[in-house]
Amino acid sequence: MGVRSRSGRPRALTAASVGVLAAVHAAPLPTVGVALPNDGESPLRAHIRRLREFYDWAAQGRAGAPLIERAFAWVDENFPKDEPEPVLTWGDARIGNIMYRDFAPVAVLDWEMATVGPRELDIAWMIFIHRFFQDLAELATLEGLPDFLTRDDVTAEYERLTGYAPRDLDFYITYSALVHAVIMFRINCRAIHFGQAAEPADPDDMILHRATVEAMMAGTYWPLDSARGTEEA
Repeated sequence: MGVRSRSGRPRALTAASVGVLAAVHAAPLPTVGVALPNDGESPLRAHIRRLREFYDWAAQGRAGAPLIERAFAWVDENFPKDEPEPVLTWGDARIGNIMYRDFAPVAVLDWEMATVGPRELDIAWMIFIHRFFQDLAELATLEGLPDFLTRDDVTAEYERLTGYAPRDLDFYITYSALVHAVIMFRINCRAIHFGQAAEPADPDDMILHRATVEAMMAGTYWPLDSARGTEEA
């Protein structure tokens, strides 16, 4: 079976993986054990604040990344008009953190990023992180899995399972790219500190997917035929 097939195991694995998100989001809201908003702070605003605090800590004593600063400004300028009701969010929603047996999930790992917030945080992260690795595969002239965990399939399956249609995904996927940019920046800061990498002339080169972040902010990343319009309708 070719990887471009839209049936069989890749599609079944998409459905099973999105089913994990649906189950996590159906759990009771936690009151302890995860990062929670401050009084009077919305869950999404709290998530952005914590990311900014982590980035500021990572950038202490060195020049920051101009791209990350621009992305934080983009997030502020494009913040959704309506913030959905919060759910328990997994935080690192990706297939690398799911254990499968015969393509059925049997365990969900890595909960250190768990919090409460819009379910779109997990949905967008699952879409983005596959795109990140798909883009790397294509840069290496490999086919990858272009029809696996697509934006359209993930959102359609989530709505089928839950009855909830994800909203503002341009915002949330771009925000996911920013989250990953901050993580990449921190990883490279650490590598430079321990002599495992050289300091680049351009701090933005510490962000492996800088072109993706720039294209998402410019609105040029997604193909024109991608099913995008319903979230802004």
